[in-house]
Amino acid sequence: MAILENIRKRTTVLILIIGLALFAFVISGVFTNNGLGGGKVGSSIAEVNGEDISIDEFRQKVDIASRRSGPNVSTMQTVNQVYDQEVRNAILGQQLEDLGIDIEQDQILNYIGSMPGYSQSPQFLNENGVFDQNKFREFIADLKINNPAQYELWLQDEKSIIESAKQQAYFNLIKAGVGATLKEGELDYKLANNKMDIKYVRIPFTSIADSTVAVSKSEIQSYINEHKEEFKQEPARDIQFVYFEEKPSAEDEKEVEDAVTKLLDDTIEYNAQTDRNDTLKGFRSTDDMAAYLDRNSDIKFDTIYKAKNQLSARVSDTLSTLQVGEVYGPYRDGDFFKISKMMGRKANGSVKASHILIAYEGAERANPDVTRTKEEAEQEAKRLLREVKKSDVKFVELARDNSDGPSAPNGGDLGYFVEGTMVPSFNDFAFQNNVGSIGMVETDFGFHVIKIDDKRDLFQVATLAREIEPSEETVNTLFTDATKFEMSTISGEKAFTDLAKESQYAVRPVNKINAVDENLPGLSSQRSIVQWAFNQETNVGDIRRFDLPEGYAVVQLTKKYEKGLMSVEDASPTVLPILRKERKTAQIISANKGKSLDDLAKDNNVSVSTATALNVKSPTIPGAGAEPAVVGTAYTMSEGETSGLIEGNTGVFMLTVTKKTEGPQLDNYSTYANSLKTIREGRVNSDVYDALKEDSEVEDNRSIFY
Repeated sequence: MAILENIRKRTTVLILIIGLALFAFVISGVFTNNGLGGGKVGSSIAEVNGEDISIDEFRQKVDIASRRSGPNVSTMQTVNQVYDQEVRNAILGQQLEDLGIDIEQDQILNYIGSMPGYSQSPQFLNENGVFDQNKFREFIADLKINNPAQYELWLQDEKSIIESAKQQAYFNLIKAGVGATLKEGELDYKLANNKMDIKYVRIPFTSIADSTVAVSKSEIQSYINEHKEEFKQEPARDIQFVYFEEKPSAEDEKEVEDAVTKLLDDTIEYNAQTDRNDTLKGFRSTDDMAAYLDRNSDIKFDTIYKAKNQLSARVSDTLSTLQVGEVYGPYRDGDFFKISKMMGRKANGSVKASHILIAYEGAERANPDVTRTKEEAEQEAKRLLREVKKSDVKFVELARDNSDGPSAPNGGDLGYFVEGTMVPSFNDFAFQNNVGSIGMVETDFGFHVIKIDDKRDLFQVATLAREIEPSEETVNTLFTDATKFEMSTISGEKAFTDLAKESQYAVRPVNKINAVDENLPGLSSQRSIVQWAFNQETNVGDIRRFDLPEGYAVVQLTKKYEKGLMSVEDASPTVLPILRKERKTAQIISANKGKSLDDLAKDNNVSVSTATALNVKSPTIPGAGAEPAVVGTAYTMSEGETSGLIEGNTGVFMLTVTKKTEGPQLDNYSTYANSLKTIREGRVNSDVYDALKEDSEVEDNRSIFY
């Protein structure tokens, strides 16, 4: 109540907050007396409304986030994630501090108790399975004494939790003022359920050629000036590049194929020590496959028997038909040339089975809730066995409803397994009976009703593989080509694109690159290119060669976009269609004033069309597309009434409402009102922050440090 009273006393501030949907965090220690914040430093990753975000603290947070996210997330991705959160915290924190909104320790503990990561962790639950605050406190205290490194990570988590808790508290205050009346619910219902049938005429904008509608640069500039918020731009760059990919040549591929082929059969080699010729066994005849592949293959011998679907999809059909000792290849498989030999096969070596487990009290791993005796379990299993043997009974349903095993939700499906995986009696039944067999066995887990669903052969295949890689000669040639192209373009005698065309190189443009971008289409993660493009010393037209993990890119900076309003040229693709549409609308309306529906159709060489069961919530007219203005106009009209000329998305319309059908009256519209309220509450979090960020001054320095 004290918080609400404080807000009520500051009405002007409250209006501003609700209008902009403001929200923030204030950082404070809860479980320790040590402060988590640090003072300003000379360098900052960002400045938010005059407040610096320390680069040193930022780097620490990036380091922690990187360790948690793992190697699959790039540094720049982590930087951007941490940056977004820090800017959010700074923007929102400034506002909450002004309002004096804070939360108490018990509120934070309650919030932690609502977080699944803590509330569902067994170490924090009491005997009733409820989150225990005291256990949680003891855990943190123990961390501080016995695991300082983990405790430091907790301090960072604590800070984030406090911020999130304040966020939730403040959002709840805002949501308390969000609602929907029954009248709004009734309107929402009617917009979806009141239907209109119309007949209409549409004069499409395409009936007037774009070339006949002249729009000057000054008119485009005027439009930009009148809609400045829509045409703001951040600094950006355009580049174009030629990619010299380091990949094997046709000669390289042939060389690898020949090398693999040569290893297939025995070879004769002179032995200088013995002064005689030795026969070196090849892949086909070697009697020690593992050792042979260790010496000659990029892929070692895999002794595991595999099903057909576990073999290479490209050749699985062929390999599965080989007899033991037969060889297939050489063949191309991805980036390898291979030859394969069937070393062994096991007929029906993999079984797919389903089961219904009936456990009893005292059985191994039995659920404590199971109280039936062993005799009762056996009787129940026999009953289910009789049921499943009936042709019209579905095993899946019986397993879901009766099985005590973990596979019950899957209808008892155990998937495929090989011999020796299951306990002996279960294993014997599965591998000694045919597909479709149903029976019952006893194990230490209880009584099992088993159905054999499928069987597969297993294969042991040895594969000699050599990766197809670019040779040293190919790599050297690629470097020479890239360097020559770079030097030729730098000389300036011919344009970048002309030189590329002469050499039959593909030029790839990338437009509107942002200063913190990392991935470039066609080049993947190339932060160094982005940094070069935004370097103050890099000018439009400059060219540079970049060494990439798999080749080279010769890059030219083609355009710079400065922060501010778009130029006429940059905005034209957006503005031209808008202004042309305005001119076409005015032209069509001017030429057709006062005409009836039929005359309008006749004079413009279009037909009168019909549409039925239109509603405002889904304002799509078949054959015309989304036309909310047209459908909305029809909603306000009476049956039999004809409209004037209406500007739509795809043309100018005139319509007559031929029928209106109201949705059935409801006794109460609370369901629809509550639905509107839920939707509005769901938008609070994002709308609050977006509005506040739009009103903030943020100086982004990421590109300076990363």
